[in-house]
Amino acid sequence: MSKFKSFEEINSWQKSRIFNKKIYLITENSNFKRDFDFVRQIRRASLSISSNIAEGFERNTDKEFVYFLYVAKASAGEVRSQLYLAFDLEYIIKEEFEMLLNLVTEISKLLSGFIKYLSQKS
Repeated sequence: MSKFKSFEEINSWQKSRIFNKKIYLITENSNFKRDFDFVRQIRRASLSISSNIAEGFERNTDKEFVYFLYVAKASAGEVRSQLYLAFDLEYIIKEEFEMLLNLVTEISKLLSGFIKYLSQKS
């Protein structure tokens, strides 16, 4: 298992927690608010990142943890795709898009590194 005592210590989880809040706040704006299905979907995908990191950690085996980290990484990809649509529909401005895209891309890279580390360890 990893060197962490709790999932709260994991950098990618910490960053995804911050990212979740930003997604929730940005989807409260009037442009987003009228698109209920999209708001629910992007929020669910964002929450899936941090939730899968936590769930995988609690499984107590590297093999299962890696599986859930892959699921979290896939959710990060889903959110990235949704951010492009939000930008194309003008639900978010360029600065918001770039900030959110950079954050979720960083989380994805952290997850990739963590997956590689845990995979080599076992």
